[in-house]
Amino acid sequence: MITLTIWSDFACPYCYIGEKRLEKAIEELGVKNDIQIDYRAYELDPEASKEVVSTTPERFAKKYRLSFEGANEQIEQISALGRELGIDFKYATTQYSNTRDAHRLMKLAESKYDRETVERLNELLFKAYFVENLILADHSVLLSKALEAGMKEEEVKEVLESEMYNDEVRFDEREAMMRGIRGVPYIVFNGDFAVPGALTLDGFKSAIERTMKKVNESEPTERAHQCGPDGCQLL
Repeated sequence: MITLTIWSDFACPYCYIGEKRLEKAIEELGVKNDIQIDYRAYELDPEASKEVVSTTPERFAKKYRLSFEGANEQIEQISALGRELGIDFKYATTQYSNTRDAHRLMKLAESKYDRETVERLNELLFKAYFVENLILADHSVLLSKALEAGMKEEEVKEVLESEMYNDEVRFDEREAMMRGIRGVPYIVFNGDFAVPGALTLDGFKSAIERTMKKVNESEPTERAHQCGPDGCQLL
């Protein structure tokens, strides 16, 4: 059994794309039973409002000093990458908000539920944001997705109505800071080597195969995509 440790945020398009490519790589290699995924929290903007205060094209244009048309073009390019994986990717109409409560909900799932429930919740939260364009700071949205994943209503409400699992989220983010992580996705393959960014399908296959052969690599051989506090970029 090997462990893949993934730092990501539910509002990061390359995190969703990267995890779907990784999922497909694992499936095509037939190694699902040999791999465990350890999810780690990473907020692109810990100070983000719980209310939606701008559109995604507006944020893109401001961060990259682009025209509105240029921002929409880049957003569409990213969405196309998601659609190639069968995701009904709607990045342009996402509703950006604080994601800490979503990460706290994941910590509840990881502490009390099996891996299948954790993986379902992870997928449902990404889908809520990028496909359904829901607000991840909305507790009614989080409760709905948790119940859909198979979690208990009373446990979910207790977490959402409190500060439970805040420390666990902050611990993940402190560890990311100590590792020098400034963007996500960031994946550590069994403690051997790290991949900063969303590799191609073949890139992930190669990384998995190297890991399973216990070959350590410090740099990915593929150009990868990554999101950080200042936006998303091609590495």
